[in-house]
Amino acid sequence: MRTRTPHQPAFRLFILSLATLLALPLVAITAFCQSKPQQPAPATQPTPLPQAFEAASIRLEDPRSTMDTNSPAFRVNQTTFPSNRLVLRHTNLQSMIADAYGIDFDKTVGGPDWLGSQHYNVTAKVEGNAMLSMEQMRPLQQALLEERFHLKVHRQQKIVPGYALVIAKGGPKLQPNKGAPFIGINAGNEFKYQNDTVGNFAKAIGYWSLKQQVVDKTGIQGQYDFDLKCRPATGPYIDDPRFANLPDLFTALQEQLGLKLVPEKVPVDTLVIDHVDKIPTEN
Repeated sequence: MRTRTPHQPAFRLFILSLATLLALPLVAITAFCQSKPQQPAPATQPTPLPQAFEAASIRLEDPRSTMDTNSPAFRVNQTTFPSNRLVLRHTNLQSMIADAYGIDFDKTVGGPDWLGSQHYNVTAKVEGNAMLSMEQMRPLQQALLEERFHLKVHRQQKIVPGYALVIAKGGPKLQPNKGAPFIGINAGNEFKYQNDTVGNFAKAIGYWSLKQQVVDKTGIQGQYDFDLKCRPATGPYIDDPRFANLPDLFTALQEQLGLKLVPEKVPVDTLVIDHVDKIPTEN
């Protein structure tokens, strides 16, 4: 019996055709991979912050006006940040300048004698309704003072006797803030600050109690709740018998907060007022 031999050329043709078909997807994939890569989308540019108020109204207050700054009506519409408006009622230029340049009220130097006595009412609107933080709004306040009051200032630093706040022996005894909002109360015999930094607390005891500059050299970061009870160091309550059994400020800081005041020459940044007008230009 004869065995049939496959037709060799036909078999080779079938193999070649199959290989060709299998190769087609690979060619397509290779061509796709070698195509020009897509360019990444351009990064979104942050919206620039406004540098001036869109509109502002400044009115002089009648010097004979009697304004009760402790009344609920006085606090209506006061600015809370972030905000797209600046609302100041019964304010003086010394306060406005200190706020605009981020400096303590008592660190402004020079200026006319009416700087702290003439009061104004201010309402200003941010361009485009951008919601700004206190820090972001300061350049707008500076521009407003320069344009409407022709304010000219320069900064100056001097070295004065003061204190450094450091960590006492045994370490700090601070209570971390647990989410409660900020409050700041100075009641003669008590400093109660909530959700605040050690640096701001140091400034507060320097300004309200010692009447000298206190700089924070503890290196402690974060937000804390402070409740310091002590005998008044200065002011009308210094000899008040109600507080006679309380420790003095220096002792209270060590016993209650684990902090210590060390006498030291400290730098003080001041803002020198070179020129300012009493009457603002027209609204």
